[in-house]
Amino acid sequence: MSRPLLTATFCFSALLTVPALAQQASSTADYRAQGEAELADRLAAEERPEKARNVIIFIGDGMGVSTLTAARILAGQTAGVDGESYVTAMDRLDHTALVKTYSHDGQVSDSAPTATAILAGVKTRNGVIGVGPEAILDDCASGLANTVPSLLGLAQEAGFATGIVTTTKITHATPAAGYAHSPQRDWEADADMPAEAIAQGCRDIARQLVEAPVGQRLDVVLGGGRSAFLPANAADPEYPTSTGSRKDGRDLIAEWQRNHPGGTFVWSAGQLASYDPASGQPLLGLFEPSHMQYEADRAADTGGEPSLADMVELSIRRLSGKDGGYVLLVEGGRIDHAHHGGNAFRALTDAAALDAAVARALSLVDLDETLIVTTADHSHTLTISGYPARGNPILGTVAFGETVKARDGKGYTTLGYANGPGAVAGERTDPATQDTAAPDYRQQATVPLSGETHAGEDVAVRASGPSADLFRGTMEQQTIFYIIKRALFGDKPE
Repeated sequence: MSRPLLTATFCFSALLTVPALAQQASSTADYRAQGEAELADRLAAEERPEKARNVIIFIGDGMGVSTLTAARILAGQTAGVDGESYVTAMDRLDHTALVKTYSHDGQVSDSAPTATAILAGVKTRNGVIGVGPEAILDDCASGLANTVPSLLGLAQEAGFATGIVTTTKITHATPAAGYAHSPQRDWEADADMPAEAIAQGCRDIARQLVEAPVGQRLDVVLGGGRSAFLPANAADPEYPTSTGSRKDGRDLIAEWQRNHPGGTFVWSAGQLASYDPASGQPLLGLFEPSHMQYEADRAADTGGEPSLADMVELSIRRLSGKDGGYVLLVEGGRIDHAHHGGNAFRALTDAAALDAAVARALSLVDLDETLIVTTADHSHTLTISGYPARGNPILGTVAFGETVKARDGKGYTTLGYANGPGAVAGERTDPATQDTAAPDYRQQATVPLSGETHAGEDVAVRASGPSADLFRGTMEQQTIFYIIKRALFGDKPE
């Protein structure tokens, strides 16, 4: 299904849900009223039960505090209101804490150990998924000997429905931590694995989705990553000149369909729209051979891709039909990829798409029975700096009445990166002469690297619903798992 190409501005505006448009304060009295109103909101906050029937965990991959702030400002400015005081859906959640993101062996983490901390309750080594810190990177035997159960697996054992929604490959680090165990996050298909590991009994992550205990019991799976499920001689349904990546000849999509006789497999937005969530049948949606499109590019996708908010709504409607409640993991995964590319525009528009999904979820659930948690696995090196005037375009060059010049006589952008592909050797170009709001613009960076890196500062966790008040202060990342587990199961031991 083809769609007309929309402008990037329209795509971004279309996903704004405008949960609360802030009124720009213009006087002392206005600021006092703004503060008093926020105090009143906090005093009037409802007390929620401790026990949750449902949990929805939103993870913005790489969505550090600077990303949250810049995305908020861009959202407000795109909506034509004051960006600095704009209020997003995530801003309106009741409770907030800071989260330490270091891993067992890294001052700065990658997504595999951080997702394992959130979803399995232990810090572990960079590069591994669903295994404890005793496991050694790339060592199959140690991985098999040190698996740790995930929150989704525990929920399945207790009779909860479960689902995973992501904009990355479903075999990527964060979603994989919900169902897989691997001493190497890159073992997504058998072609990615050494022969020795396969001989020792390690399974690639795609296989674990289809045949391992947690993966095969997932009620809803939506994301990208078809290639890892199709054999190398099979044409992709959307891109006929592309093929799968599996060397073992297995068609894991066909195997999933055989294992779920009433289940539905879809690869386009049109097919997804025909799925009836009231059917109670399993759903597998793989919308790209690799990652799904960035939000800014989604409208031009060949086969048509659903929005993150639409996938979340369908998942909630499907999972809520089962007695006993549900646990849903949602990842806005491409925020991270855009940051790695030094591309703030796409990172911020994908962060806004995640916020739209949070807003959609809030419109569908009862917070007396559903705990909603939003967080990031780690941060990025994005900075907001330079003393721009209030209302200055967040993607623009720093100006306060007039363009502010650096010591080399050139302008500079409010947003920048500490490292990455935006750095240049020699004389830098003048951003004041460029369209810095263009979708493909790369912000300038300090240290030249082929890809921008993660950052190690604390990230935010925010929550509303049962037991949300336990998110407070400064927390270890794995504590998120224990708060959610307590909300679902009470004080029962693991």
